[in-house]
Amino acid sequence: MKKITTTTLVLATIFAFGQQKKGTQENLFSTKDKSVAVYTTAANTKLKISPTEKLVFSIANQPIETEISIFVEPTKTYQTFMGIGGAITDASAEVYAKLSKEKQRELLDAYYDKQKGIGYSLLRTTIHSSDFSSKSYTYIEEGDKELKTFSIKHDQQYRIPMIKEAIKTAGGKMIMYATPWSPPAFMKTNKTMLKGGALLPEFYQVWANYYAKFIKEYEKEGMPIWGLSTQNEPMATQTWESCLYTAEAERDFLKNYLGPTMQKEGLGDKKIIIWDHNRDLMNQRASVIYSDPEAAKYVWGMGFHWYETWAGGAPMFENVKKVNEAYPDKKLIFTEGCVEKFDAAKYQFWPNAERYGTSMINDFNNGTVAWTDWNILLDQFGGPNHVGNFCFAPIHADTTTGELIYTPSYYYIGHFSKFIEPKAKRVSTAVSRSVLLSTSFLNNNGKMVTVVMNSTDNSVTYNLIVANAKTVITIPAHGIQTVVY
Repeated sequence: MKKITTTTLVLATIFAFGQQKKGTQENLFSTKDKSVAVYTTAANTKLKISPTEKLVFSIANQPIETEISIFVEPTKTYQTFMGIGGAITDASAEVYAKLSKEKQRELLDAYYDKQKGIGYSLLRTTIHSSDFSSKSYTYIEEGDKELKTFSIKHDQQYRIPMIKEAIKTAGGKMIMYATPWSPPAFMKTNKTMLKGGALLPEFYQVWANYYAKFIKEYEKEGMPIWGLSTQNEPMATQTWESCLYTAEAERDFLKNYLGPTMQKEGLGDKKIIIWDHNRDLMNQRASVIYSDPEAAKYVWGMGFHWYETWAGGAPMFENVKKVNEAYPDKKLIFTEGCVEKFDAAKYQFWPNAERYGTSMINDFNNGTVAWTDWNILLDQFGGPNHVGNFCFAPIHADTTTGELIYTPSYYYIGHFSKFIEPKAKRVSTAVSRSVLLSTSFLNNNGKMVTVVMNSTDNSVTYNLIVANAKTVITIPAHGIQTVVY
């Protein structure tokens, strides 16, 4: 699979910034004398985030209805972008450890280097085991209520070394957050880490202490933890590590134990993410927790996944928008998504990539500040996974040949992560026909980034209209483009 090569953007990008006046915002962006660079990935072509066009703007006249247009209004800005990334799980780290030093370097560059790769700036990891571990484990001996045996020695073999190398490749810093899949078995109603069950009330404080110990031990290793989520998928009884919380149970654990414990342990700056499950029930979870001021004060925002489509039907993008509208002071972060039911014959199955593009554009347009993929690396079987829940990753490694296999999903994610910088502002973007999807961000360096996706069987020529300027671009069938100007 061909790697992304370093591309130097030779652009004249000097933008005029005005000053804000009482209650109004003057035009902060000008297209005058600016060039337009287009990068394209498309099915049935060799295009993989490839520079395909250099264009210029002209004066925009009134578009007609038979044309397809994308309208970008630079004076209307929304949420501040935080980053894009993926999870370094035990599975990812175990597969990584089997690669040659050369392939390890290639993988890290592919994800975390802005020039050689797609510039991930965000990292999720697990608090002890998940299904994407070779076995279930915790950081204590079973029954240790005082956490005297707490140790992250397990993670020091594979996971921690990989995380450190990822951070180094990303320039020495990265936003990292952690999530538990289940408390230890003795703390739960069903006495197993697997198959759901709930946290017993007598262990609420012990479990809250466990989070604090994890953060402190990881930070001793030189890996700052930005935040944590309360529980992965708190409404799913899975065959693997899982634990159930009703909205009220999560609220009470958060306000009476986890939040106060973070404060008491000097970790009050760590961001707490609630829900961390699908879009379908996120509105109810937000209502219950955010309507309680004592719980809400500890919450940075809400995490969500995309697996509500397991029951059929379309993704519930509208629910993200509704949470954002109802609670604009709380953030939204996509915390996990992957393509399920691994099949090696579908490494290059294009709809998998389009699922990423569709989700990312809609989630960002509905107020999401950050987007996190699931495993960054899996083997040729979609694992390891100790319960057989094999899935796709953007990159797989064939551990028999030592080769890396890049899937189209990797490039689709890269159309966002490679070009949109942390602290960018999302900009108002609208499309005149549903054959295209689009979102835009204005980077702090003055470059506007518009991502356009075409999931139809035909190429589409469209007007990109930015305020009163226009350029005309053609996007191939089943293609995605990043337009930088």
